[in-house]
Amino acid sequence: MNTSFFSTQKKIGILGGGQLGKMLLQTTRTWDIYTKVLDPDKEAPARLACNEFQVGSLMDYNTVFNFGKDCDVVTIEIEHVNVMALQELKKQGVTVHPDPHALEIINDKGLQKMFFKANDLPTSDFMFFENRDDVMTGLEQGDIALPFVQKSRKDGYDGRGVQIVNVVADTERLLNVPCLVEDKVDLKMEIAIIASRNMQGQVACYDAVAMDFVEGANMLDLLLYPVAIDEALLSKAKEIASELIEKLNICGLLAVEFFIDRKNNIFINEIAPRPHNSGHQTIESSETSQYEQHLRGILNLPLGSTKVNIPSVMVNLLGAEGYSGNVFYENIEECMAQAGVHIHIYGKKQTRPFRKMGHVTVTNDSLEEAKKIAQWVKQTLIVKSL
Repeated sequence: MNTSFFSTQKKIGILGGGQLGKMLLQTTRTWDIYTKVLDPDKEAPARLACNEFQVGSLMDYNTVFNFGKDCDVVTIEIEHVNVMALQELKKQGVTVHPDPHALEIINDKGLQKMFFKANDLPTSDFMFFENRDDVMTGLEQGDIALPFVQKSRKDGYDGRGVQIVNVVADTERLLNVPCLVEDKVDLKMEIAIIASRNMQGQVACYDAVAMDFVEGANMLDLLLYPVAIDEALLSKAKEIASELIEKLNICGLLAVEFFIDRKNNIFINEIAPRPHNSGHQTIESSETSQYEQHLRGILNLPLGSTKVNIPSVMVNLLGAEGYSGNVFYENIEECMAQAGVHIHIYGKKQTRPFRKMGHVTVTNDSLEEAKKIAQWVKQTLIVKSL
């Protein structure tokens, strides 16, 4: 076991300094692990919790390479980074997690889908198109049919790069980029499983969470943990997540989003090789948070227990519509007075509609009661501007 990162000058480099990086650094501070963060925003949330902070582009080869060359381990909190620089860092002896080859696949939703198909993993049928006109031609010629989902192959994030096309009028919103079109699943439920793995091959999965999304924004709004689903479905989802993290040779975390249709068929939607929005609640709910688990995986430490200590419901704090500017959290004190309400503010000074500004995890012995309180928080704690 490599325990030399504790209270030494061995260095973890983190590409991305957003809220995921900030929460990851809470564990590195607890363990006294030296960290260095790169982010293009000089006001990035993670800037105050790391040992070194560097402003620079995550997509620039030289910036990423020079950032990582004096690190012992390099990891990510966002996928959109220069993969070629990570490949070179790996060649020169820097430990890079996730593996750059896996990241290259995951960064292209088309390559993701082909990987699922090549490995006989369940996913909805799809076709590739070069642009909006090609999609329209495919629709006119009967190659694809309504309803469908269009996804840009590159650069999609937090709901961006996805269009749900139910009727002909929706085609006006089609993205004019290289993309895939996949069959729209007759959705019963959307769940996520977070798998973890270390370099010795130890694998552990958290229980499933159920996800509700903001209408019109395609962004996670409410998360229930753990969700009561058929035991066979839960076992299948964990089996698929475990197979994916092993076949992609990923150490750390892999979040796997699934669709379950009305016939109880399960389909992989998308994957992310990092701490994930669907795992925030593990900070308060689980024996080991996803952030600690990610560090355990990338440092080849024993994985922690994924036991659920208490049920929870997580609500995203999103910028309210109609408000942009210096942020103000209306009624935050009222929510803080409620037992079981755990508020996380990410440290973004400027709000805008639907921007992720924080999250609230509500813990309760009753999941139904936690859901009621979370809905109250959602209606009460409003992210406005001054």
